Amino acid sequence: MIRLFHLAIPVSLLTLMAVEVILAAACYVAVIPLLSEEDWLIYLLYEGGALQVTAAVASLALGIYFNDLYSQVRVYSRLRLAQQFCLVFGVAFLAQGMLSYVDAALALPRWQMIAGSAIGLAVLPGWRILFDVFVLRVLHRQRLLFIGHNRLVRAVAKAVSERPHFAMESIGYLAPAPLEREYPGLGRWHGPASEILEVYERLRPDRIVVGLDERRGQMPVEALLQLRLRGVPVEDASALYEHVLWRVPIDALRPSHLIFSGSLGPNPRKLALQRAYSFLVALAGVVLTLPLMAVIAAAVRLTSPGPAIYRQKRVGRGGRVFEVLKFRSMYQDAEARSGAVWAVENDPRVTPLGRLLRKLRLDELPQFFNVLKGEMAIVGPRPERPEFVQVLGEQIPFYHQRHTIPPGITGWAQINHKYGDTLQDTVTKLEYDLYYLKNLGFSLDLYIIFNTVKVMLMSRGAR
Repeated sequence: MIRLFHLAIPVSLLTLMAVEVILAAACYVAVIPLLSEEDWLIYLLYEGGALQVTAAVASLALGIYFNDLYSQVRVYSRLRLAQQFCLVFGVAFLAQGMLSYVDAALALPRWQMIAGSAIGLAVLPGWRILFDVFVLRVLHRQRLLFIGHNRLVRAVAKAVSERPHFAMESIGYLAPAPLEREYPGLGRWHGPASEILEVYERLRPDRIVVGLDERRGQMPVEALLQLRLRGVPVEDASALYEHVLWRVPIDALRPSHLIFSGSLGPNPRKLALQRAYSFLVALAGVVLTLPLMAVIAAAVRLTSPGPAIYRQKRVGRGGRVFEVLKFRSMYQDAEARSGAVWAVENDPRVTPLGRLLRKLRLDELPQFFNVLKGEMAIVGPRPERPEFVQVLGEQIPFYHQRHTIPPGITGWAQINHKYGDTLQDTVTKLEYDLYYLKNLGFSLDLYIIFNTVKVMLMSRGAR
């Protein structure tokens, strides 16, 4: 694993990306002798060819990313893979067309783009299949032996089984008794935890992961200490959960973790930097989108009675209540009878135009003004309504911890978890918020902003 953007990224995934970039560049360079008598080296070094090839490869990488081919690397259907790469090259051609309007010198010559893409359409899916068959399946995997079978253990086992590029696999678990039913990726029961030394000698796991809800009298402390002194990695399941799922597990969090942690808490310098670049981004956003906001405001007024801008009370940093600005996406007085309720799928209170605005997240453009006023940041936890905060704070531990930093227009939870109206959805989003709080920084914010653009372009907006 390599840590980038405050995230643990598998080396195998970075290798996949690097090889695809090299192969894509090779496809566009390889066709030069077929289309011209010009020396390919002169073309690349002295005639701007290197910049043109780089632009084409970058557009391909963006297409691969937008089609989720870096989040799902296992090939389950070759037909589906071919369809995805057709879309990838479609994105590349679209990007080339846009580049030719901006500066024709940045775009590849037409036939070089066509011929190189034709070769790439065979080479890149072929490489993906080879990667799946010969790399992921023969890759040395860290063999995990779990002690216990709590929720964290089951979540980690499921995650590593679904993501082979993490190069981990569960070889089973130790517990007083086996589970009543099998869980995906967890493996078989090997006996009680007291037999850890015997099981270790027999299975030789690469790492032992402890996931016990109640450790008193159940955790084999002496045996684990003995193994640890022999150089065997022993890890808490909550640490691996955070490493693999990019979330902080609430049910394993204790007040002492917050009190004595050096990372879980707002860093004043990081918050000051975030405030500075949030202001600049919001200012640029207002300038660039002001014509679009004017069009949307007029459309809202014309399609349903009521004001174009909707003001709603939300809870910000330190529990302070402020008015968030949004383009109105519901009919006027939609909550006059129902009161404050969560949005639901196919919400009848939402106007046809409002449904489109929400899908594209355009209803949130006025929040740039909230950022300029210092009430919000570009990136942060989703601001919630006071009515819901009071209820959720009573039901979910550490819920108010998310109010120690400014709320954001977008955020770690928003891009990683669907909008949900259940308590479990709120718990999951809080785990993402706590991870963001722990790892708050400029590089992670850039990653979130980049992914937000993907969410908007792929129409995966929240309700």
